[in-house]
Amino acid sequence: MTVLVGVAFGSLLTVSMLLVLGLAVTANVQNTFSLLNDKAVLATGALERQVRDHLDLAASAVNGLKTQLDGRPLGTAAFPDLRPVLLAAVHANPAIDVLVISRPDGEEFGVYRSKTGRLWPYQRQQVPEVASRYSLPEIGKDAPATWGPLMTSDGSLYANVTVPLVQNGQLSGYLTAAVSTGEIGNTVRQLDDGPFATVFIIANGDEVIAHSDLERLPQIDGKPAVLPAKIADLGDVALQRFRTSPRLENFRRANAAGVDVRDMETSDGGPDYLSMTKTIAGYGPGVWTVGQYYEASSISREVRRLFGSAAVGLVSIVIALGLSILLVRRSARPLSEIARRAEYVGSLDFDRVAPLPRSRISELDQVYQAFNAMVIGLKAMNTYVPRSLFRKLMRLGVDSAAVAQERDLTCIFTDIVGFTSVSEHLTAPETARLLNDHFALLVAAVEAEGGTVDKFVGDGMLAFWGAPDAREDHAMAATRACLAIARSVQAANAGAAAAGTKPIRLRIGIHSGRAVVGNVGALDRWNYTVVGDAVNLCERLQTLGRDVAPDAEVVILASDETISRIGTAAAAPLGAYQLRGRSGPVTVWRIDDAVAPAALDARVSIGLAGE
Repeated sequence: MTVLVGVAFGSLLTVSMLLVLGLAVTANVQNTFSLLNDKAVLATGALERQVRDHLDLAASAVNGLKTQLDGRPLGTAAFPDLRPVLLAAVHANPAIDVLVISRPDGEEFGVYRSKTGRLWPYQRQQVPEVASRYSLPEIGKDAPATWGPLMTSDGSLYANVTVPLVQNGQLSGYLTAAVSTGEIGNTVRQLDDGPFATVFIIANGDEVIAHSDLERLPQIDGKPAVLPAKIADLGDVALQRFRTSPRLENFRRANAAGVDVRDMETSDGGPDYLSMTKTIAGYGPGVWTVGQYYEASSISREVRRLFGSAAVGLVSIVIALGLSILLVRRSARPLSEIARRAEYVGSLDFDRVAPLPRSRISELDQVYQAFNAMVIGLKAMNTYVPRSLFRKLMRLGVDSAAVAQERDLTCIFTDIVGFTSVSEHLTAPETARLLNDHFALLVAAVEAEGGTVDKFVGDGMLAFWGAPDAREDHAMAATRACLAIARSVQAANAGAAAAGTKPIRLRIGIHSGRAVVGNVGALDRWNYTVVGDAVNLCERLQTLGRDVAPDAEVVILASDETISRIGTAAAAPLGAYQLRGRSGPVTVWRIDDAVAPAALDARVSIGLAGE
């Protein structure tokens, strides 16, 4: 019996170890390719976003300026009037180095940025070398923003985008912005993973315009490599094999995301490389290829080792399947229960997470109790952190999304008029219930438009749009939320009148501009919040509502910066006011609270202020 038990136990132990080995090999193979897929998608995606963000900023700027310049005369006599507009646009968009207006007769004038960063007026006859930074494409009066070919000037590479200007229905000229690719080159170097990886950008098929490891390339005629350069002239043997290398089809997730993964093998005994690239179109006559390559030897060895182990593990799994099936089922049952409840935790649906029961197995009981404690802690944290903000930070990544940074935002500040007189006849529970009901409708309107509730200050609320989710229409979304709040307050007041209770009156201030947003605090007392002059001005606008419309049920006051982004269709100017803490007067507009949020004109008018 002892021998039989020993043999049985030994057999079970041996088979179990082989089974674990097989499962581990399979999981490692999947994880290896999953990580490589993720790396391919994330690395190329990050580089693509950096390129697009840098270039699209210039395209947005010229499209915004087009709305101001269409219909205006463009002759030399008009340059003194147009020069402040062009100077402000270049000053507000550091990516732009040249902003020029060209007439069909060849006359050109504009603004350019010197190497010292200073802005200078520009006429082609006076500064002809600036004209080498851009090229006018052949476009008609109805053409969209069009990117021309890359231009090399004074050792720097420039991309340029042009929009047509129209006067009286006819083509009157062109507006062109030239953008230096130097910042893109800095981004390429920052995204370099280390000595075994190289990040690059190729334009027009074979012209390298960015390379993170130029110093490691062989010198040409005793001089370091200089960009832009043809692939054949750069001396990068890996890039020379890029176009002829076979594509790896087992990177399905990367391929589905538009990422091309290639195995760049050598025949001269040098190292093999793995490249991950993505094609970007729309920034000139040709296409751009962004990506990176790195030595594949360590990955190849790991994959071959894993496949060898998988063959051994497969035999072990077949032998052990009959002996282990009962134990697998029994051990998988509690793990499945933990996984099921963990899905609810991942979606912040804590109401569906029931406490796990105690277990007679000590280790499993410890896991259960730790899981229960984690859920209790998350529930407590979720009570004080808005669930929508929690989800955004989890989706975007807390480490990066919550870092304090300056962003272009739209803020709103609300305040109940005369709340002291409203609440003086209420008990403490009635006052809390009134505020909770009021804040509930405010939060619902903000979150319906994708905004972030910052904080409640007494009977007021501060909310903002544009972070942590970056969005171009943050001013329009904030305005729709204000109109929705107005409708909700009016409906609540109608119910209060029917119930014989006192209605409330609300002031709202809305402003768009640059502000610092992210984690602010010290030690373990951090708060994801927004601070800056934009917030202060928003509060001053709300306070001004007390003077301009003291008896209004809802008054919404907006700054000129916000109106420049949403248009004037639903707003009326109130004039310029000297607000507390401001050195100069502020142009104030009143938004018509009778306008339905869905009827608000969705076309964003991009102004110079705040962009």
